[in-house]
Amino acid sequence: MKLEITCTRGEANQKQLQNCMETLDNMEESFQKITKLLSIAGNDVRLKILYLLNAENELCPCDLADILKMSVPAISQHIRKMKDAGIIASRREGQTLYYSLNEDKTDILNSIFKSIKPKRKTA
Repeated sequence: MKLEITCTRGEANQKQLQNCMETLDNMEESFQKITKLLSIAGNDVRLKILYLLNAENELCPCDLADILKMSVPAISQHIRKMKDAGIIASRREGQTLYYSLNEDKTDILNSIFKSIKPKRKTA
C-alpha cells in the first residue's frame, strides 16, 4: 500500500516562503561547507581521526595507525581524503608529517564531538 502525502493548506504565506528562500540563498555557502565536512566525517574511521586531531591538536600517521590499530597506508588513504577536502592541514618536521584540523572546521566539529559520550563502566 502506497501512502501519499497531501497538503491541505488553503493559501500559502508568500512572505514566509520568500523569507525562507532568501535565508537559504544567503546561507548557501555555509550549507555547502557543512555538507562537505559531514560527508567526509560520515565514515567512522575519519570521524575518529578528526576527533583525535581535535583532542591532541596534531598527530602523525604512525600515531593514528597505532591508536586505531590500522596500517599506516590505510590511515594515509583517509588522511588524503580529508586533506583534499580542506578539513586538515599538514606540517613537516624532518621526515615526519604531522596533521591537524583546519581552524575554521573546529567549531562545527566541536558541536558534533560534544555529543560523543564514553561508554559507562559497569561495576
